[in-house]
Amino acid sequence: MRGRRGIRGAALAAALALCGLLGAGCSTTGRNGSDGASADASGSTSSAVSGPWRAWDVALSRAEAAGTCGATAHQVVCATGSGGFVGRSRADGRITWTVPANDHGKSAGLVVDAADERAVTGVAGVLRAADLRTGARAWTHRQPSGGAYVALGAADGVVYAVGAFDPASGAAVLDAVRASDGTALWHRAVAWDPGEGVAAFRGRVYTTDGTRVTARDARTGATVAVSPASAECPHLVSGGHYLVCTGSPFSAGDVFPPVRRLDPNTLRPLPTPKTTIDKPVRGLISADGVLVLYEAAAEDTSAGDWNAYDLESRRKLWSYYATTDEAALTGRRFVTFTPGNDRAARGRVITVDLHAGPRAAGSAAPGTSAPYPQTRDGEHPLLIVPDGDAGHLIVRARTHASLRSFPLP
Repeated sequence: MRGRRGIRGAALAAALALCGLLGAGCSTTGRNGSDGASADASGSTSSAVSGPWRAWDVALSRAEAAGTCGATAHQVVCATGSGGFVGRSRADGRITWTVPANDHGKSAGLVVDAADERAVTGVAGVLRAADLRTGARAWTHRQPSGGAYVALGAADGVVYAVGAFDPASGAAVLDAVRASDGTALWHRAVAWDPGEGVAAFRGRVYTTDGTRVTARDARTGATVAVSPASAECPHLVSGGHYLVCTGSPFSAGDVFPPVRRLDPNTLRPLPTPKTTIDKPVRGLISADGVLVLYEAAAEDTSAGDWNAYDLESRRKLWSYYATTDEAALTGRRFVTFTPGNDRAARGRVITVDLHAGPRAAGSAAPGTSAPYPQTRDGEHPLLIVPDGDAGHLIVRARTHASLRSFPLP
């Protein structure tokens, strides 16, 4: 029997009251508000907890469970469904600071800018930022057009937010805001396809309207390139300094446009490894140009294969059968969950050498974790990889809202 595909995205609606956040269920490792806790005028609370990454597991509060979580090399941070933040220690998972908010509406997600020590989330038409070092509220930015933000991205100290989307016309706006202090840099009308994100690197920001890709100057927002009509781009995958167009994961058809690598400067198509036969559901690209693409049958994406392609040599490297499109990259390794319908090995995290693949031996051999409650298929788990060389992995269980930190296999 095929395993169920993990449900992508969390339900995004909850009100955050500080007293509720600090109550039961916030952490299984200890009581928040330990010695050293403090509160600033905005209602934020913080307490110092130091130490290296360690193994731990904690239950999430209801407010955190309604939002999105990420991690830096130093800590875990969760954005709540109402626009607030919760910071947790990498040493034991306990809450070290909170920034409450009471916005109402759909969340645009969370971006973490470790260089500027900012976590940014958007709910309705408001962007809010927290200082990752102090746990204080850093800044607030409101959508100039009065609409809601629906997608976030970040690169090189700038937060990009798509907002005021009109599904009838495909029209939207793209705001650029400085991550450090919330200064508005520019505000542009864009054509945008719902469900797509924002890619940014090397001084440019990229969006797709479901057909063509547009590149803008990151400083001014001015259009600098548009992909040709012959290179259809329903879905844009980015990573490192690479751009790849694939068929849309939301398509109901059985035939998909070919996978195409685009030149980031001209947006012209470049030689690309293959043409997709199965439905491309999700893709990741490493810094050295390995595209790992989850491909599945169009009528049932609950089981498929992660296929790895070298974008430079245009060779297929390896394939791994899976029952989830949830995955991540860390260093030279690909991380995902073992198949939920594999009785002998299910309920674990597996890491695979990006170039050698799952059949490699020796130092490049795959690593597999122990089975944990959070890594079971029925928990619809998510992967969170701290930046830097943390050597740890965080799994977020959604059925029974919790986090578990453990060494990278």
